[in-house]
Amino acid sequence: MTDVAVVDYGMGNLHSVAKAIEHVAPQLRVAVTGDPEVVMRAPRVVFPGQGAMPDCMREMDARGLREAVVAAARGKPFLGICIGLQMLFERSEEGDVAGLGLLPGRVRRFPADKMVDAQGVRLKVPHMGWNEVHQAAAHPLWDGIAPESRFYFVHSYYVDPLNRELVAGQSVHGVPFTCACARDNIFAVQFHPEKSHTAGLRLLANFVAWQPVRRRPARAAPAFPAA
Repeated sequence: MTDVAVVDYGMGNLHSVAKAIEHVAPQLRVAVTGDPEVVMRAPRVVFPGQGAMPDCMREMDARGLREAVVAAARGKPFLGICIGLQMLFERSEEGDVAGLGLLPGRVRRFPADKMVDAQGVRLKVPHMGWNEVHQAAAHPLWDGIAPESRFYFVHSYYVDPLNRELVAGQSVHGVPFTCACARDNIFAVQFHPEKSHTAGLRLLANFVAWQPVRRRPARAAPAFPAA
């Protein structure tokens, strides 16, 4: 049985993600798979990807993976990476395409008029390279990772969560932007942990050991006695 399923919908070099997970957890069986049944059965799921969001959404649907990805994001340890973070949201400015709608908010392009650093030097889009990540909220996946550690980014768009409680990490490229989100069993990042050396490998190691606490269903209010 697969221990960790890396979802393959034809977008990006997913084997580098699988190899990084195998490096930190050699005892686990890691599968790069486009089979919805394997994704459904796996106890942990990683949802990575690179490219344009309209293409990613189209390919995921064409391969029949939507239902399996949504079910995983609702019920088991789930790690989104790069486009795998953006696709969790409601809509993207990239192609004006709908995402999976699992997290409230939109995906926005870096504003061209604000792409300057503190010294007034023009910044490039896509944002490509190493950048510091501020841990905006405590989370098990940050364990053992020093505050303001640097991670590797490649992207032109960023998520803008409607609910600020989702924000687990932030970075700056001309403007501050959300680069990590967390809710229940979901943790998703804009950067590439598999390309981020020690800090990235620690995050992946934390993920394969993570046991999310499930939300308890709300109790019904006690009924008042009839008058």
